[in-house]
Formats: sequence, structure tokens, C-alpha cells
Amino acid sequence: MKSAEEANRMLEHYDLTRSLRAAAELCGVSHHTVARQVALRDAGRPPGHAAGRERAIWPYLAKLEEWVDRSKGRIRADVAHDKLVALGYSGSERTTRREVAALKANWRAGHGRVHRPWVVEPGMWLQWDYGTGPVVGGRPSELFCAWLAWSRYRVVFPVRDKTLPTVVASLDRTLRAIGGVPTYALTDNEKTVTVEHVARIAVRHPVIVAASAHYGLTVATCLPADAPSKGGSEATVRLAKADLVPTDANLLEEYRTWAEAEEGAAAFCATVNGRPHRVTRRAPAEMLAEEQPHLHRVPEHPYTLAFGQTRTVGFDQPTVQHDWCVYSVPWRLRGEVVWVREVGDEVVVIHVGASGPAEVARHERTTPGNPRIDPSHFPPAPEGPLARTPVAQNAQEAAFLALGPGAAHWLREAASTGARRVRAKMADAVALGKVHGPEAVDWALGHAAVMGRFAEGDLASIVAHQARSSPGPARRASEDHSLAQGTGEWEGFGR
Repeated sequence: MKSAEEANRMLEHYDLTRSLRAAAELCGVSHHTVARQVALRDAGRPPGHAAGRERAIWPYLAKLEEWVDRSKGRIRADVAHDKLVALGYSGSERTTRREVAALKANWRAGHGRVHRPWVVEPGMWLQWDYGTGPVVGGRPSELFCAWLAWSRYRVVFPVRDKTLPTVVASLDRTLRAIGGVPTYALTDNEKTVTVEHVARIAVRHPVIVAASAHYGLTVATCLPADAPSKGGSEATVRLAKADLVPTDANLLEEYRTWAEAEEGAAAFCATVNGRPHRVTRRAPAEMLAEEQPHLHRVPEHPYTLAFGQTRTVGFDQPTVQHDWCVYSVPWRLRGEVVWVREVGDEVVVIHVGASGPAEVARHERTTPGNPRIDPSHFPPAPEGPLARTPVAQNAQEAAFLALGPGAAHWLREAASTGARRVRAKMADAVALGKVHGPEAVDWALGHAAVMGRFAEGDLASIVAHQARSSPGPARRASEDHSLAQGTGEWEGFGR
């Protein structure tokens, strides 16, 4: 095929000489070439255009168009080539790929979606979605990613799962982070939001309906397998994963603790919300201040499902179970219903009382068979078999224990050593108390218990020894009966 410049030169020499051979000699080509360019000009076709000739694939173009249309432009060229070979096509696969690519381009031009620009009103739309989060403490996590469509303000934080309590808790946290409730919230068709589709109509989960009514929010879902209908949240997920998920591309290390993952998410949000957005050319944090007056007020307390799953506190043992693990709860909540949810590496227990919800317990996550017990959640421990307080059962025992704490100590030690005639020795102690005083006998009983002296007469011996060794009351000589010589005789000396 000749270029347009060469074709024009041949036509120029032909017009000058009116001879095909003369023009061919001047241009250095065959006279047939000049004749072909003259014929193309007479037919109204552009100079240099090659005359078409029938190709081997032309008889099969109708079948290729049918396959492209039936597959909605998704059939692969290699599959189409194999089908053509089975129909008797003998051309090359390269030709098939060229024709399939052209037919696909034509099909998309006629059937592609045309998107109208979305003019967003402030305070109208919130979108959220999930992404695969980093590994935190050896366990995988998820990224909850939300954004306000007008201000482009993003809220991203890690969660452990995508269960229904986590969805409601994450939505509550997002609304409090942006400082208000928009009119609509758009998300994907997960089972926690949409139970099923009937005639393309989404059937909402009843709990999500109740939670959205609590916040005054309408939850909507995009069309199934239709990412363009929620492109904003998809972009937020993509950006958050690029900055938070440990990969070779962003060179971030694996997060060791949940606090580090939370700090990473907060740093990401501060970065993207503080810099100008490529569409609005303004920082999302600045635009959020303008959008907040258009948002509704967030309820004072979250929807109760945000606190987790309900559990009834045991009456005999004030504990609850979560994920087959046992956690203690303050004993004053015995028989009460509490809410249990895992937050990061901790298990939080919430009780909803007359004054509203309140956190009553927080434990580190444990494993089955290793309960988490907080001693402050239990009343004073009752006396066990190794430590019992003596309680009098009759008048003789009451008289002995009335001597003092040394008597109770003596009784416990004597009983543990198997001393004989305990009751008789208790009666002797009461009698000694009447003679020497209860304080002295109680002191002797305590020392006898410490030294292990429980034989006959040991108590009396200790009391007598103490009586002899202890000093009596201090005595001072009176001036009236002093033996010192006075000075009265010297009164008249020297007169």
C-alpha cells in the first residue's frame, strides 16, 4: 500500500501526461500501480487506500459477532479461535484475535454504561465497605472503611470480624467520628445487611432495620456485583489497604498489638483528611466542618447490639462465656443480662441499667479451659477447710473464746496437732482467767499455740512464769517516812 504522498505524486504526473506508462516511468513504479490509484480516485476513495480483497475469516464474521453478543463481550479470542477451527476455519490465530478485539470494541461502544455525574448534597450519603486488614498479633483482621460522599471525609479502623454486632458497633463509631448522622448509608449486599433478593429487591436484615431506625438512618445497598455504584467506598478500601496492610509495596511491618493497628489507622485518616482532595481541591477535614450542620444528631447511647452478644451472668458463679471462654463479672450482677463483645485483644462486658450502658468488666482474650478471673469481681472469700474461725456452740466455748484472740489461735493449733482433753484444758484456762485476769491468760494461750505447748499444766506454767518475771507496780518512798537525816538541828548554828 502506497502512502498518500506517493499516490498524490502519481496522480499529479498522470494529470500532466495523461499516460499511465509515462506517469509510471516518472514515478519509478509499474503502470498498473498508477492505474489502480487513478481508479481509486475515480471511485471517490482516498489516495493510497489499498483495494480490499476477500480474507479467509470473512465467512465466519457473523458467527464471531453472535458469540461476542451472547457473551456480552466477554468471550476470549483463543476460545473463539478453537470454535472456528472446529467449524473449518484455516486461518491464523492472530487474525482471529484481531477480529475479536474489533468486534468487542464495537459491542462495548453500543452496550457500555453511560454514567451521569453524581452531584452530591452535603449531609446526604455515607458509604462503607470492608477490606482485608493486617495481621495483628498473629491473627488476621478486617478494615472497616467509610467515607462521606460530599466532604470526602474518611474513617478507617481495624475490626476482628464482620459479624452483626461488629457492623453496628463500627457504624456507631463512624457516626460519632464524623459528628452526625447522614440521611443514607450505602454498602454492599452482605448477609449481615441483606438477607436475600426477591425480583431484584433487597430484603433487609431485621436487626439492621432496627439499628438504622435507632440512628434515624436509611441503609441502602448497591446492585449485586456492581462496583461502580459504590466506587467511593471501594476507593477508600484501596487506599487504606495500600497504607495499612503489611505488603512488600508499602514496606510496613506486621502489627504486634491491636493498639499499634489502631494508631496506624488513625495516622492514615489524619493524612488523607488533612490534605486537599484531588476532586474538590480542599481538605476533607475542612469540608466536614461545613457538612456537619447538615447532619442529624447522633443518639446519646449506641444501639444495644453494638455492645455485642447477650449473656446471662451466672448466679452461683458470676461469670459469662464468650467464644467458649469464661470471664468474670462483678458479683452484684448475678442473674442480670449483659452484653459481651471482643474489641481487639480484649473482651468487654457492658451492662445496660437504668442510667444507661456502662462497662462493668474488661479482660484480655483467653483460650478455652483458662478462665479470666478478676478477684475484685467477687465478695470476700468464705472460709475454707484450711482456715476457719471458731464459733461458740455453748456457754463453756463462749467463755473460753471470750478470753481473746489468743484463745481462738490456741484452739485451732491444738486441734490441728491432735491434742488430748481439749475441753478440759479450755475449762482450766477459764479458771486461770478468773485468778490472773483474762489478758494474762489470753497472752499465755497465744504463746502456747506458737510454741506448740498443749500438754497438761503447760498453760498454768506459762501464766505463773509470766507473773513472776513481770515487774510489779513502781514503788517510791514517801517524804513523810524518809530515813535521810534532816537539817533541822543546824537551824541555830552560828547564833
